[in-house]
Amino acid sequence: MSNTLRTVSPVDGRIVAERALAGGREIASALQRARAAQRDWRAAPLDERCAILTRGVDAFVADGAAIAEELTWQMGRPIRHAPGEVRGFEERARHMIAIAPDALADIDPGDKPGFTRFIRRDPLGVVFVLAPWNYPYLTAVNAIVPALLAGNAVVLKPSHQTPLTGERMAAACARGGLPAGLFQVLHLGHADAERIMASDAVDFVAFTGSVAGGHAVQRALAGRFVGAGLELGGKDPAYVRADADLDAAVDGLVDGAFFNAGQSCCGIERIYVHEAVYRPFVDAYAALAAKYVLGNPTEAGTTLGPMARTALADVVRTQTAEAVAEGARALIDPAAFSADTGASPYLAPQVLVDVTHGMRVMREESFGPVVGIMPVASDDEAVALMNDSEYGLTAAVYTRDETAAVALGARVDTGTWFMNRCDYLDPALAWTGVKNSGRGCSLSRVGFEQLTRPKSFHLRHA
Repeated sequence: MSNTLRTVSPVDGRIVAERALAGGREIASALQRARAAQRDWRAAPLDERCAILTRGVDAFVADGAAIAEELTWQMGRPIRHAPGEVRGFEERARHMIAIAPDALADIDPGDKPGFTRFIRRDPLGVVFVLAPWNYPYLTAVNAIVPALLAGNAVVLKPSHQTPLTGERMAAACARGGLPAGLFQVLHLGHADAERIMASDAVDFVAFTGSVAGGHAVQRALAGRFVGAGLELGGKDPAYVRADADLDAAVDGLVDGAFFNAGQSCCGIERIYVHEAVYRPFVDAYAALAAKYVLGNPTEAGTTLGPMARTALADVVRTQTAEAVAEGARALIDPAAFSADTGASPYLAPQVLVDVTHGMRVMREESFGPVVGIMPVASDDEAVALMNDSEYGLTAAVYTRDETAAVALGARVDTGTWFMNRCDYLDPALAWTGVKNSGRGCSLSRVGFEQLTRPKSFHLRHA
Protein backbone atom coordinates (compact mmCIF):
# COMPACT_ATOMS: atom_id res chain seq x y z
CA MET A 1 0.00 0.00 0.00
CA SER A 2 1.30 3.46 -0.87
CA ASN A 3 2.16 5.81 1.97
CA THR A 4 1.31 8.80 -0.21
CA LEU A 5 -2.09 10.14 -1.18
CA ARG A 6 -2.45 11.70 -4.59
CA THR A 7 -5.55 13.69 -5.40
CA VAL A 8 -6.52 13.35 -9.05
CA SER A 9 -8.68 16.23 -10.25
CA PRO A 10 -11.87 15.19 -12.06
CA VAL A 11 -11.53 18.35 -14.12
CA ASP A 12 -8.72 17.07 -16.34
CA GLY A 13 -6.98 14.21 -14.54
CA ARG A 14 -4.04 16.21 -13.20
CA ILE A 15 -2.68 15.60 -9.68
CA VAL A 16 -3.65 18.62 -7.60
CA ALA A 17 -2.36 17.49 -4.22
CA GLU A 18 0.16 15.01 -2.94
CA ARG A 19 0.63 14.32 0.76
CA ALA A 20 2.42 11.73 2.86
CA LEU A 21 0.11 9.66 5.03
CA ALA A 22 0.78 10.03 8.73
CA GLY A 23 2.75 7.22 10.34
CA GLY A 24 2.53 5.74 13.82
CA ARG A 25 4.84 8.19 15.56
CA GLU A 26 3.25 11.22 13.91
CA ILE A 27 -0.21 10.00 14.87
CA ALA A 28 0.75 9.32 18.47
CA SER A 29 2.43 12.70 18.78
CA ALA A 30 -0.59 14.55 17.35
CA LEU A 31 -2.97 12.81 19.73
CA GLN A 32 -0.74 13.54 22.71
CA ARG A 33 -0.57 17.22 21.74
CA ALA A 34 -4.34 17.32 21.40
CA ARG A 35 -4.86 15.85 24.86
CA ALA A 36 -2.38 18.24 26.45
CA ALA A 37 -3.78 21.32 24.69
CA GLN A 38 -7.36 20.41 25.61
CA ARG A 39 -6.62 20.46 29.34
CA ASP A 40 -5.86 24.19 29.19
CA TRP A 41 -8.50 25.00 26.56
CA ARG A 42 -11.37 23.60 28.60
CA ALA A 43 -10.50 26.07 31.36
CA ALA A 44 -10.48 29.05 29.01
CA PRO A 45 -13.52 31.34 29.36
CA LEU A 46 -16.18 30.75 26.71
CA ASP A 47 -16.03 34.36 25.53
CA GLU A 48 -12.32 33.86 24.82
CA ARG A 49 -13.01 30.71 22.82
CA CYS A 50 -15.72 32.54 20.87
CA ALA A 51 -13.41 35.46 20.10
CA ILE A 52 -10.62 33.19 18.84
CA LEU A 53 -12.95 31.21 16.61
CA THR A 54 -14.55 34.39 15.29
CA ARG A 55 -11.13 35.56 14.19
CA GLY A 56 -10.55 32.15 12.64
CA VAL A 57 -13.73 32.45 10.61
CA ASP A 58 -12.68 35.93 9.53
CA ALA A 59 -9.36 34.53 8.31
CA PHE A 60 -11.10 31.72 6.45
CA VAL A 61 -13.50 34.08 4.68
CA ALA A 62 -10.64 36.39 3.71
CA ASP A 63 -9.18 33.52 1.68
CA GLY A 64 -12.56 32.62 0.19
CA ALA A 65 -11.69 33.09 -3.48
CA ALA A 66 -8.64 30.84 -3.29
CA ILE A 67 -10.52 28.26 -1.21
CA ALA A 68 -13.33 28.10 -3.77
CA GLU A 69 -10.92 27.66 -6.68
CA GLU A 70 -9.09 24.85 -4.86
CA LEU A 71 -12.40 23.14 -4.19
CA THR A 72 -13.31 23.21 -7.87
CA TRP A 73 -10.03 21.55 -8.84
CA GLN A 74 -10.22 18.95 -6.07
CA MET A 75 -13.78 17.68 -6.57
CA GLY A 76 -15.20 19.35 -9.67
CA ARG A 77 -17.86 21.77 -8.44
CA PRO A 78 -18.38 24.62 -10.94
CA ILE A 79 -16.47 27.75 -9.97
CA ARG A 80 -19.72 29.74 -10.14
CA HIS A 81 -21.06 27.58 -7.29
CA ALA A 82 -17.94 26.83 -5.21
CA PRO A 83 -17.97 30.17 -3.30
CA GLY A 84 -21.31 29.11 -1.84
CA GLU A 85 -19.53 26.59 0.35
CA VAL A 86 -17.40 29.36 1.82
CA ARG A 87 -20.56 31.37 2.54
CA GLY A 88 -22.24 28.33 4.06
CA PHE A 89 -19.22 27.64 6.26
CA GLU A 90 -19.33 31.20 7.50
CA GLU A 91 -23.08 31.12 8.14
CA ARG A 92 -22.93 27.95 10.20
CA ALA A 93 -19.79 28.86 12.10
CA ARG A 94 -21.00 32.32 13.08
CA HIS A 95 -24.40 30.96 14.10
CA MET A 96 -22.84 28.37 16.38
CA ILE A 97 -20.56 30.97 17.92
CA ALA A 98 -23.55 33.21 18.55
CA ILE A 99 -25.64 30.54 20.27
CA ALA A 100 -22.80 28.93 22.24
CA PRO A 101 -23.27 31.01 25.43
CA ASP A 102 -26.89 29.90 25.68
CA ALA A 103 -26.35 26.32 24.47
CA LEU A 104 -23.44 25.71 26.86
CA ALA A 105 -24.85 27.57 29.86
CA ASP A 106 -25.48 25.75 33.13
CA ILE A 107 -28.94 24.22 33.35
CA ASP A 108 -30.97 25.34 36.38
CA PRO A 109 -33.46 22.64 37.47
CA GLY A 110 -35.27 25.09 39.76
CA ASP A 111 -35.04 26.24 43.35
CA LYS A 112 -34.84 23.79 46.22
CA PRO A 113 -34.52 25.25 49.74
CA GLY A 114 -31.15 24.57 51.29
CA PHE A 115 -29.48 23.53 48.05
CA THR A 116 -27.69 24.90 45.02
CA ARG A 117 -28.19 22.66 42.02
CA PHE A 118 -27.18 22.89 38.38
CA ILE A 119 -26.11 20.77 35.44
CA ARG A 120 -22.91 21.76 33.64
CA ARG A 121 -21.92 20.70 30.13
CA ASP A 122 -18.37 19.37 30.30
CA PRO A 123 -16.27 18.83 27.16
CA LEU A 124 -15.58 15.25 26.16
CA GLY A 125 -11.86 15.62 25.41
CA VAL A 126 -10.59 14.86 21.90
CA VAL A 127 -13.07 14.73 19.01
CA PHE A 128 -12.07 12.82 15.87
CA VAL A 129 -13.76 14.19 12.74
CA LEU A 130 -13.83 12.25 9.47
CA ALA A 131 -15.04 14.53 6.68
CA PRO A 132 -16.22 13.61 3.16
CA TRP A 133 -15.27 15.14 -0.17
CA ASN A 134 -18.67 16.24 -1.47
CA TYR A 135 -19.14 19.13 0.99
CA PRO A 136 -15.85 19.03 2.85
CA TYR A 137 -16.24 22.39 4.59
CA LEU A 138 -19.98 22.32 5.24
CA THR A 139 -19.85 18.89 6.87
CA ALA A 140 -16.66 19.45 8.86
CA VAL A 141 -17.78 22.80 10.29
CA ASN A 142 -20.82 21.12 11.84
CA ALA A 143 -18.54 19.26 14.23
CA ILE A 144 -15.31 21.25 14.40
CA VAL A 145 -16.65 24.62 15.51
CA PRO A 146 -19.08 23.44 18.22
CA ALA A 147 -16.51 20.92 19.49
CA LEU A 148 -13.92 23.65 19.96
CA LEU A 149 -16.45 26.05 21.45
CA ALA A 150 -17.41 23.39 23.98
CA GLY A 151 -13.79 23.04 25.12
CA ASN A 152 -12.69 19.99 23.14
CA ALA A 153 -9.65 19.45 20.95
CA VAL A 154 -10.24 18.28 17.37
CA VAL A 155 -8.31 15.96 15.09
CA LEU A 156 -9.55 16.03 11.49
CA LYS A 157 -9.11 13.39 8.82
CA PRO A 158 -10.11 15.02 5.51
CA SER A 159 -11.04 12.97 2.48
CA HIS A 160 -8.20 11.98 0.16
CA GLN A 161 -10.18 13.70 -2.61
CA THR A 162 -10.13 17.05 -0.79
CA PRO A 163 -7.04 17.06 1.45
CA LEU A 164 -6.39 20.79 1.10
CA THR A 165 -9.63 21.63 2.87
CA GLY A 166 -8.38 20.48 6.26
CA GLU A 167 -5.18 22.44 5.86
CA ARG A 168 -7.17 25.58 4.97
CA MET A 169 -9.30 25.30 8.11
CA ALA A 170 -6.31 24.62 10.36
CA ALA A 171 -4.41 27.59 8.93
CA ALA A 172 -7.39 29.90 9.48
CA CYS A 173 -7.76 28.76 13.09
CA ALA A 174 -4.06 29.33 13.71
CA ARG A 175 -4.32 32.85 12.28
CA GLY A 176 -7.26 33.44 14.59
CA GLY A 177 -5.07 32.63 17.58
CA LEU A 178 -6.21 29.09 18.38
CA PRO A 179 -3.54 27.54 20.62
CA ALA A 180 -1.33 24.89 19.03
CA GLY A 181 -2.53 21.31 19.30
CA LEU A 182 -6.23 22.08 19.54
CA PHE A 183 -7.03 21.56 15.87
CA GLN A 184 -4.82 19.22 13.90
CA VAL A 185 -5.14 17.60 10.50
CA LEU A 186 -3.95 14.06 9.82
CA HIS A 187 -3.91 12.46 6.38
CA LEU A 188 -4.64 8.83 7.19
CA GLY A 189 -5.23 5.47 5.62
CA HIS A 190 -8.37 3.58 6.64
CA ALA A 191 -6.50 1.14 8.88
CA ASP A 192 -4.85 3.92 10.90
CA ALA A 193 -8.15 5.78 11.22
CA GLU A 194 -9.77 2.64 12.61
CA ARG A 195 -6.88 2.09 15.03
CA ILE A 196 -7.30 5.62 16.36
CA MET A 197 -11.00 5.02 16.99
CA ALA A 198 -10.35 1.69 18.67
CA SER A 199 -7.74 3.19 21.00
CA ASP A 200 -8.40 5.38 24.02
CA ALA A 201 -6.95 8.41 22.24
CA VAL A 202 -10.27 9.97 21.20
CA ASP A 203 -13.51 10.55 23.07
CA PHE A 204 -16.01 11.05 20.27
CA VAL A 205 -16.15 10.37 16.53
CA ALA A 206 -18.02 12.55 14.03
CA PHE A 207 -18.27 10.74 10.71
CA THR A 208 -19.93 11.76 7.46
CA GLY A 209 -19.93 9.24 4.65
CA SER A 210 -21.43 6.01 3.39
CA VAL A 211 -23.50 3.47 5.29
CA ALA A 212 -20.63 1.00 4.90
CA GLY A 213 -18.29 3.59 6.42
CA GLY A 214 -20.71 4.07 9.31
CA HIS A 215 -20.65 0.34 10.02
CA ALA A 216 -16.83 0.45 9.99
CA VAL A 217 -16.92 3.22 12.61
CA GLN A 218 -19.32 1.18 14.74
CA ARG A 219 -17.05 -1.86 14.56
CA ALA A 220 -13.98 0.18 15.47
CA LEU A 221 -15.75 1.59 18.53
CA ALA A 222 -17.35 -1.70 19.57
CA GLY A 223 -14.98 -2.22 22.48
CA ARG A 224 -15.30 1.31 23.87
CA PHE A 225 -18.01 3.33 25.60
CA VAL A 226 -17.69 6.46 23.47
CA GLY A 227 -20.23 8.11 21.23
CA ALA A 228 -20.33 8.62 17.48
CA GLY A 229 -22.29 11.00 15.29
CA LEU A 230 -23.00 9.34 11.95
CA GLU A 231 -24.33 11.24 8.94
CA LEU A 232 -24.68 8.58 6.30
CA GLY A 233 -26.55 8.04 3.05
CA GLY A 234 -29.79 9.36 1.67
CA LYS A 235 -32.40 8.68 -0.98
CA ASP A 236 -34.32 11.83 -0.33
CA PRO A 237 -37.85 12.17 -1.74
CA ALA A 238 -40.10 15.06 -2.65
CA TYR A 239 -43.85 15.18 -3.13
CA VAL A 240 -45.55 17.70 -5.41
CA ARG A 241 -49.19 18.08 -4.36
CA ALA A 242 -51.95 19.08 -6.75
CA ASP A 243 -52.08 22.58 -5.18
CA ALA A 244 -48.35 23.27 -5.58
CA ASP A 245 -46.89 26.27 -7.36
CA LEU A 246 -45.51 24.24 -10.26
CA ASP A 247 -42.96 26.80 -11.41
CA ALA A 248 -41.47 26.98 -7.93
CA ALA A 249 -41.58 23.20 -7.56
CA VAL A 250 -39.78 22.65 -10.85
CA ASP A 251 -37.09 25.26 -10.10
CA GLY A 252 -36.48 23.96 -6.58
CA LEU A 253 -36.46 20.27 -7.41
CA VAL A 254 -34.26 20.55 -10.50
CA ASP A 255 -31.69 22.38 -8.41
CA GLY A 256 -32.21 19.93 -5.53
CA ALA A 257 -31.46 16.97 -7.79
CA PHE A 258 -28.62 18.28 -9.93
CA PHE A 259 -26.67 20.83 -7.87
CA ASN A 260 -23.13 19.60 -7.19
CA ALA A 261 -23.73 16.96 -9.89
CA GLY A 262 -26.22 15.30 -7.54
CA GLN A 263 -23.45 14.55 -5.05
CA SER A 264 -25.33 15.58 -1.94
CA CYS A 265 -26.48 13.39 0.94
CA CYS A 266 -29.69 15.42 1.07
CA GLY A 267 -30.09 15.86 -2.69
CA ILE A 268 -33.45 14.93 -4.21
CA GLU A 269 -33.24 11.48 -5.82
CA ARG A 270 -36.94 10.56 -6.23
CA ILE A 271 -40.02 12.68 -6.85
CA TYR A 272 -43.70 11.81 -6.47
CA VAL A 273 -46.19 14.06 -8.26
CA HIS A 274 -49.96 14.12 -7.90
CA GLU A 275 -51.47 12.73 -11.06
CA ALA A 276 -53.50 15.93 -11.59
CA VAL A 277 -50.30 17.89 -12.29
CA TYR A 278 -47.94 15.09 -13.26
CA ARG A 279 -47.72 15.74 -17.00
CA PRO A 280 -47.12 19.52 -16.88
CA PHE A 281 -44.63 19.04 -14.05
CA VAL A 282 -42.64 16.37 -15.89
CA ASP A 283 -42.57 18.35 -19.14
CA ALA A 284 -41.32 21.51 -17.41
CA TYR A 285 -38.87 19.56 -15.25
CA ALA A 286 -37.21 17.78 -18.16
CA ALA A 287 -37.05 21.01 -20.18
CA LEU A 288 -35.25 22.83 -17.37
CA ALA A 289 -32.85 19.95 -16.65
CA ALA A 290 -31.89 19.89 -20.32
CA LYS A 291 -30.63 23.47 -20.02
CA TYR A 292 -27.67 22.56 -17.82
CA VAL A 293 -24.26 23.28 -19.30
CA LEU A 294 -21.96 20.30 -18.65
CA GLY A 295 -18.30 21.06 -18.97
CA ASN A 296 -15.06 22.30 -17.45
CA PRO A 297 -16.04 23.59 -14.00
CA THR A 298 -13.32 26.25 -14.01
CA GLU A 299 -15.21 28.07 -16.78
CA ALA A 300 -17.81 30.61 -15.70
CA GLY A 301 -20.51 29.36 -18.03
CA THR A 302 -20.52 25.80 -16.71
CA THR A 303 -23.49 24.91 -14.51
CA LEU A 304 -22.84 21.16 -14.16
CA GLY A 305 -19.35 19.90 -13.47
CA PRO A 306 -17.92 16.39 -13.43
CA MET A 307 -18.53 13.90 -10.68
CA ALA A 308 -15.59 13.42 -8.35
CA ARG A 309 -14.43 10.18 -9.98
CA THR A 310 -15.27 8.18 -13.09
CA ALA A 311 -16.16 5.16 -10.96
CA LEU A 312 -18.90 7.17 -9.24
CA ALA A 313 -20.31 8.29 -12.60
CA ASP A 314 -20.29 4.69 -13.76
CA VAL A 315 -22.51 3.69 -10.82
CA VAL A 316 -25.12 6.20 -11.99
CA ARG A 317 -24.75 5.06 -15.60
CA THR A 318 -25.36 1.46 -14.52
CA GLN A 319 -28.41 2.33 -12.43
CA THR A 320 -29.87 4.34 -15.30
CA ALA A 321 -29.23 1.66 -17.91
CA GLU A 322 -30.79 -1.01 -15.67
CA ALA A 323 -33.89 1.14 -15.12
CA VAL A 324 -34.34 1.71 -18.87
CA ALA A 325 -33.93 -2.02 -19.50
CA GLU A 326 -36.67 -2.63 -16.94
CA GLY A 327 -39.12 -0.24 -18.59
CA ALA A 328 -38.18 3.28 -17.52
CA ARG A 329 -37.98 6.09 -20.07
CA ALA A 330 -35.08 8.53 -20.11
CA LEU A 331 -36.21 12.04 -21.01
CA ILE A 332 -32.76 13.58 -21.55
CA ASP A 333 -30.56 12.66 -24.52
CA PRO A 334 -26.94 12.43 -23.28
CA ALA A 335 -25.76 13.05 -26.84
CA ALA A 336 -26.86 16.66 -26.40
CA PHE A 337 -24.04 17.05 -23.85
CA SER A 338 -20.75 16.73 -25.70
CA ALA A 339 -18.71 16.47 -22.50
CA ASP A 340 -20.45 13.19 -21.59
CA THR A 341 -18.38 10.65 -23.52
CA GLY A 342 -19.61 7.70 -21.47
CA ALA A 343 -16.12 7.03 -20.11
CA SER A 344 -15.29 9.93 -17.81
CA PRO A 345 -16.54 11.66 -14.67
CA TYR A 346 -18.53 14.04 -16.89
CA LEU A 347 -22.14 12.84 -16.77
CA ALA A 348 -25.22 14.47 -18.30
CA PRO A 349 -28.27 15.03 -16.13
CA GLN A 350 -31.00 12.44 -16.50
CA VAL A 351 -34.73 12.37 -15.73
CA LEU A 352 -36.46 9.00 -15.63
CA VAL A 353 -40.20 8.32 -15.80
CA ASP A 354 -42.19 5.07 -15.83
CA VAL A 355 -40.06 4.02 -12.87
CA THR A 356 -41.04 1.67 -10.05
CA HIS A 357 -39.72 0.89 -6.60
CA GLY A 358 -38.49 -2.40 -7.96
CA MET A 359 -35.70 -0.51 -9.73
CA ARG A 360 -32.37 0.17 -8.03
CA VAL A 361 -32.44 3.78 -9.18
CA MET A 362 -35.46 4.33 -6.91
CA ARG A 363 -34.14 2.40 -3.92
CA GLU A 364 -30.34 2.60 -3.74
CA GLU A 365 -28.42 5.82 -3.26
CA SER A 366 -27.40 7.19 -6.67
CA PHE A 367 -25.35 10.19 -5.52
CA GLY A 368 -25.28 11.60 -9.01
CA PRO A 369 -27.30 13.63 -11.55
CA VAL A 370 -30.26 11.31 -12.03
CA VAL A 371 -33.80 11.45 -10.65
CA GLY A 372 -36.86 9.25 -11.02
CA ILE A 373 -40.39 10.71 -11.11
CA MET A 374 -43.59 8.77 -10.33
CA PRO A 375 -47.27 9.83 -10.36
CA VAL A 376 -49.39 9.28 -7.24
CA ALA A 377 -53.14 9.43 -6.73
CA SER A 378 -53.23 10.72 -3.15
CA ASP A 379 -51.34 12.02 -0.15
CA ASP A 380 -51.51 8.54 1.39
CA GLU A 381 -49.83 6.96 -1.63
CA ALA A 382 -47.12 9.62 -1.59
CA VAL A 383 -46.38 9.07 2.10
CA ALA A 384 -46.22 5.30 1.63
CA LEU A 385 -43.72 5.64 -1.20
CA MET A 386 -41.63 8.25 0.60
CA ASN A 387 -41.34 5.91 3.58
CA ASP A 388 -40.51 2.92 1.39
CA SER A 389 -36.78 3.39 1.82
CA GLU A 390 -33.96 2.34 4.11
CA TYR A 391 -32.97 6.00 4.37
CA GLY A 392 -34.45 9.01 6.13
CA LEU A 393 -32.33 12.16 5.97
CA THR A 394 -34.65 14.79 4.46
CA ALA A 395 -37.94 14.88 2.59
CA ALA A 396 -39.90 17.71 1.01
CA VAL A 397 -43.42 18.64 0.02
CA TYR A 398 -44.47 21.37 -2.39
CA THR A 399 -47.90 22.74 -1.49
CA ARG A 400 -49.75 25.93 -0.67
CA ASP A 401 -51.34 24.30 2.39
CA GLU A 402 -49.11 24.60 5.47
CA THR A 403 -51.56 22.67 7.65
CA ALA A 404 -51.44 19.76 5.24
CA ALA A 405 -47.65 20.00 5.08
CA VAL A 406 -47.30 19.70 8.85
CA ALA A 407 -49.71 16.76 8.96
CA LEU A 408 -47.82 14.97 6.19
CA GLY A 409 -44.47 15.70 7.82
CA ALA A 410 -45.63 13.97 11.00
CA ARG A 411 -46.14 10.78 8.98
CA VAL A 412 -42.90 10.75 6.99
CA ASP A 413 -39.84 9.01 8.47
CA THR A 414 -37.18 11.69 8.08
CA GLY A 415 -34.76 13.86 10.01
CA THR A 416 -35.78 17.11 8.29
CA TRP A 417 -39.10 17.92 6.63
CA PHE A 418 -39.23 20.79 4.15
CA MET A 419 -42.12 22.67 2.62
CA ASN A 420 -41.51 24.48 -0.69
CA ARG A 421 -37.76 23.99 -0.55
CA CYS A 422 -35.19 21.21 -0.28
CA ASP A 423 -31.47 20.48 0.03
CA TYR A 424 -30.65 23.16 2.62
CA LEU A 425 -29.35 23.08 6.17
CA ASP A 426 -30.65 25.80 8.48
CA PRO A 427 -28.01 26.12 11.22
CA ALA A 428 -30.72 26.98 13.76
CA LEU A 429 -32.36 23.58 13.24
CA ALA A 430 -31.15 20.14 14.25
CA TRP A 431 -29.45 18.17 11.46
CA THR A 432 -30.15 14.49 11.96
CA GLY A 433 -31.32 11.37 10.17
CA VAL A 434 -33.25 8.19 10.83
CA LYS A 435 -32.89 4.59 9.64
CA ASN A 436 -29.72 4.09 7.56
CA SER A 437 -29.17 7.84 7.25
CA GLY A 438 -27.41 7.68 10.58
CA ARG A 439 -27.75 8.80 14.14
CA GLY A 440 -26.81 11.74 16.31
CA CYS A 441 -27.36 15.42 15.70
CA SER A 442 -25.35 18.43 14.61
CA LEU A 443 -26.20 22.12 14.23
CA SER A 444 -28.61 24.09 16.43
CA ARG A 445 -28.25 24.22 20.20
CA VAL A 446 -29.10 20.50 20.24
CA GLY A 447 -25.89 19.80 18.33
CA PHE A 448 -23.77 20.78 21.32
CA GLU A 449 -25.24 17.94 23.38
CA GLN A 450 -23.34 15.11 21.71
CA LEU A 451 -20.07 17.03 22.07
CA THR A 452 -20.42 17.46 25.84
CA ARG A 453 -21.38 15.33 28.82
CA PRO A 454 -23.71 16.49 31.59
CA LYS A 455 -22.21 16.87 35.05
CA SER A 456 -24.57 17.46 37.96
CA PHE A 457 -23.69 19.72 40.90
CA HIS A 458 -25.69 18.97 44.04
CA LEU A 459 -24.59 21.37 46.79
CA ARG A 460 -26.21 21.23 50.22
CA HIS A 461 -25.88 24.43 52.24
CA ALA A 462 -24.19 24.15 55.62
